[in-house]
Amino acid sequence: MSSFRPGLAAALVTVLTLTLGGCGTRTTAPGSARAEAASDAKGAFGSVDCRKAMCIALTFDAGPAKDTPHLLDVLAEKKVPATFFLLGRDHVLKHPQTVRRIEAEGHEVANHTWSHKILTEQKPEEIRAELERTQLAIEDITGKKPRLMRPPQGRTDDTVSRICEELGLSQVLWSATAKDYSTDDRALIRKRILDQAGKDGIILLHDIYPGTVPAVPGIIDALKARGYTFVTVPQLMAPAEPKPGTVYRP
Repeated sequence: MSSFRPGLAAALVTVLTLTLGGCGTRTTAPGSARAEAASDAKGAFGSVDCRKAMCIALTFDAGPAKDTPHLLDVLAEKKVPATFFLLGRDHVLKHPQTVRRIEAEGHEVANHTWSHKILTEQKPEEIRAELERTQLAIEDITGKKPRLMRPPQGRTDDTVSRICEELGLSQVLWSATAKDYSTDDRALIRKRILDQAGKDGIILLHDIYPGTVPAVPGIIDALKARGYTFVTVPQLMAPAEPKPGTVYRP
């Protein structure tokens, strides 16, 4: 076993192949992106260097909604940055002040499409419209276009990836989910996340369901007690920077 080379192992795990949206889609782990970053890579670190610390990213889909301001209060109190994948039509347009606050408080503002259509079931021009309209709506509010997106239900394919690359968007999947759309039980939501949490993990929650935001303080406290540091998704892969079109999954 003395001939085993860590570099070879890293190369083997850099790209995973998953069946998403009905076809083979290559995914890259954040840790592998870090390991392969060029010496002059300029990705910004968070409060720690995730090459040395035990990091995890907290992400929220499909908002903002009425409970998002309270969630932001919790994150501010706990000093936790998060990544918010926002829906355009019924959320960004309805809650511009909350979108502005998410950006102002140092969280990552990201794209979750305009109306949550399954992108792999759309024509290319429809995929582009779902993403581009949300990009423009967020830019109108924050002055910045998002650099990350999450495809609804995690379903992507080569066409989606190509359009994301053209729009400057990286795709972000997840490693832990509470399926909080199926329960309002905050204790169950907390347990499901804690059972799945791991180093370099990406947690998926939804700030639109009544049980989710109440579960967040307990999730944060328990993971901090285990030694985790919370970071945004781009900070998780620093010093690498998210590459447009790439699908990231722990």
